[in-house]
Amino acid sequence: MPFLPVNREEAGGDVDFVYVCGDAYVDHPSFGASIISRVLEAEGFSVGMLCQPDYHDCEDFKKFGRPRLGFLVSAGNIDSMVAHYTAAKKRRSQDYYSP
Repeated sequence: MPFLPVNREEAGGDVDFVYVCGDAYVDHPSFGASIISRVLEAEGFSVGMLCQPDYHDCEDFKKFGRPRLGFLVSAGNIDSMVAHYTAAKKRRSQDYYSP
């Protein structure tokens, strides 16, 4: 099973849905974005993955063009406090869920 496309060229054209996720794309059933996108794909829809877009600029959101049916938006797998701070409330130096 190939990975889901992360840009329009990989998709081979327009997609039905663009899934916008706050986490890195991990194609594994322990990640909600993977489950939802694969269920949609199994039902015959095409899905493009837009993970960790730069929300300060609209260019990332134009990678796939206008989706046929819509955007699906998810915040991510981990709460932002857990992702950014340690148990001692010190800022983390590395995000383990980002490339």
